[in-house]
Amino acid sequence: MDLLLTLAGFGVGLVVGLTGMGGGALMTPLLVLAFGVPPLAAVSSDLVASAVMKPFGGWVHARRGTVNWELVRWLCLGSVPAAFLGVLLTRVLPSDASVQDAIKYALGAALVLAAFGLVAKAYSGRRRSATKVSGPIVVRPLPTALLGAGGGLIVGLTSVGSGSLIIVILLALYPALRPNDLVGTDLVQAVPLVAAAALGHTFFGDLHLDLAAAILVGSVPGVLLGARLSSRAPAGLVRSALVVVLLSSALKMFGAPNALVLIVATVAVTAAVVVGVRGRAAARATEAPELVPADVR
Repeated sequence: MDLLLTLAGFGVGLVVGLTGMGGGALMTPLLVLAFGVPPLAAVSSDLVASAVMKPFGGWVHARRGTVNWELVRWLCLGSVPAAFLGVLLTRVLPSDASVQDAIKYALGAALVLAAFGLVAKAYSGRRRSATKVSGPIVVRPLPTALLGAGGGLIVGLTSVGSGSLIIVILLALYPALRPNDLVGTDLVQAVPLVAAAALGHTFFGDLHLDLAAAILVGSVPGVLLGARLSSRAPAGLVRSALVVVLLSSALKMFGAPNALVLIVATVAVTAAVVVGVRGRAAARATEAPELVPADVR
């Protein structure tokens, strides 16, 4: 089981390195669905592993100067205490069975939000490229802190959202934020956020150090390799696959039958293929006039 967990950690780390998101959204449901780990133990172990893995990506972006530190400060002001509060809420629920069921349903809801967040990020990125939005970023402290608190609460409860959901928040508040700064800011703010949630689960959760260690052995080299490949990999393909996995995992968390999961996954894959083909056709149509010689009449 440790070897399989390590391989799973490597795959998840690879996705995080390629896309900057998807760690908790993939690893936690994988632990629950594939390895039979109780939801609360899966959340606790994944958060501790993420607290070690996340700084690698954040360090790279900090060195490149693609981090808006003022945004990081206000996001963390709300998200860090809220993440710790989310952990405490898992202990207030009535019984062990209720805790596991509540975490499972909350995780499913967070996975759906994360999937829509990825779609929103892709759409916003295309729209921003088309309109070439630019200009200085004016930070709005109170909305940033409040929305950071909402994201932190979900992370503390489910381990999902430190990347995907916070990116949605940043996109909603700051559409002019450059893509590189968006990813860099998100990764850096996720470090104290995940650390706070991991610390809370260490004291009050159901941490399994053997699970966390097995995940880390694979995820750290995976995230480093993914970061090196990120400039070459087709981001649209990775994002589409991630959305399919998130939606399928969410349905399983809600107890949906396998037939329904298969139908939804098939529809999502078909939609991704259609969107990809149309996007390439549009790109070729845009580039075509540039290929026509100037003297052709």
